[in-house]
Amino acid sequence: MQPEGDGRLQQEFEQLKMSLAAEGLFAQSLKKPLPSHPKRVGIITSKTGAALFDILDVLKRRDPSLPVVIYPTTVQGDNAAIEIAQAIGRANSRNECDVLIVGRGGGSLEDLWCFNHEIVARTIAASQIPIISAVGHEIDVTIADYVADMRAPTPSAAAELISNDTSHKHESLVTREQRLRNVIRIYLSEQKQRLSALMQDLSNQHPKHHLQRQSQRLDEFEYRLNSAIKQRLSQETLRLTNKLHRLTLQSPVTRLAQQSHRLNQLENRLEQAMQRQLATTKHKFALSVGKLDTVSPLATLKRGYSITQDESGNVITHADSIQLGTTITTQVEHGKIHSTVTEIKTN
Repeated sequence: MQPEGDGRLQQEFEQLKMSLAAEGLFAQSLKKPLPSHPKRVGIITSKTGAALFDILDVLKRRDPSLPVVIYPTTVQGDNAAIEIAQAIGRANSRNECDVLIVGRGGGSLEDLWCFNHEIVARTIAASQIPIISAVGHEIDVTIADYVADMRAPTPSAAAELISNDTSHKHESLVTREQRLRNVIRIYLSEQKQRLSALMQDLSNQHPKHHLQRQSQRLDEFEYRLNSAIKQRLSQETLRLTNKLHRLTLQSPVTRLAQQSHRLNQLENRLEQAMQRQLATTKHKFALSVGKLDTVSPLATLKRGYSITQDESGNVITHADSIQLGTTITTQVEHGKIHSTVTEIKTN
């Protein structure tokens, strides 16, 4: 008796798992480390699946400046395994990413079966770029999970693994700015209290019974005190102005604007480089198509030549290689002609 349905698939899963494990494809020593700060992330999945949008949402929230390259492929059906392997190969040949996420959302064992194909497993093992397998939910396990350099329980978790959370940077800048403002506010408050204390001391030193006798001396002291206060206030105002100027130069807002300008410049340079690369690739492709057309047998047929084959499909190059009564097929530009040999003439 042979199991059917999921039972048969599970049996095939275990057999392939044991075979690849015996070859050493699951060895920990073969696992490539993930980059701590990836420069560009590649995503191999369906371009319409929920998994792609989950990954993009996490990356946008955690690190919106991280570039992403999408290699669309089907992730279910008879041709899915071959397309996934081709997408991995294409990402390696282009070598534009330093980490790849390969996966899809949840489903039945049959839905996820393309990730249990041997061609996918061997392609993942041969990849020069580190690969994170993110297939289905946490309870779903595929052959791709064993071969990949890292397994993520979900596509969203894979995005968490390779992204650095930058959302706290703005909060840190705001906190530092608030601290500086508090320091300045406290300093000004202390200076105001000190001035009030000086004025209070001055008032206490003027008894009414000495006012007339020492009015001249008091006027002198008051003038000197006012001059000293004005000079001190002028000095403190200058110091405060200098500190505010230094604070403005060190302001997180200014630095953030500078970094934003630099980021815009880098984005423009990246876009220009991609446009140049695309134009070069299109030109090379057009040259290759032209070369291919010059050696195409169809071009030969357009010039009036034909190709004749016997019943077995072998090309006939000599008249003495066939016999009378043989059915032959002649390929011309717009079709085939079937005929029977009634006469043979040799040169």
